[in-house]
Amino acid sequence: QVQLVESGGGLVQPGGSLRLSCAASGIRFSAYTMAWYRQAPGKERELVAEITSGGSTNYADSVKGRFTISRDNAKNTVYLQMSSLEPEDTAVYYCKGSHFTTYWGQGTQVTVSS
Repeated sequence: QVQLVESGGGLVQPGGSLRLSCAASGIRFSAYTMAWYRQAPGKERELVAEITSGGSTNYADSVKGRFTISRDNAKNTVYLQMSSLEPEDTAVYYCKGSHFTTYWGQGTQVTVSS
């Protein structure tokens, strides 16, 4: 059974930091392109960052220089380090794994508010 389980979300003040984790099981993690998406209320789900099996990364323009995606294949985990958070970053953040088939996690809420 494939599972992608996100954690690390929460409430943070503007300018603060959070690190999201996504632990995968049931897949050959190292072969997968892993990505973080987010969906704010009333908006479409959008790509935040992705990392290929080879370690290449891609970021949405809105998070470049503030967010960093990384992966630990030994732990079957992908991370999203978020810094200088803004209220506009408030959303449910989803983990996605892709390799011929696509899997999604259940999401974790990130709220940036004073």
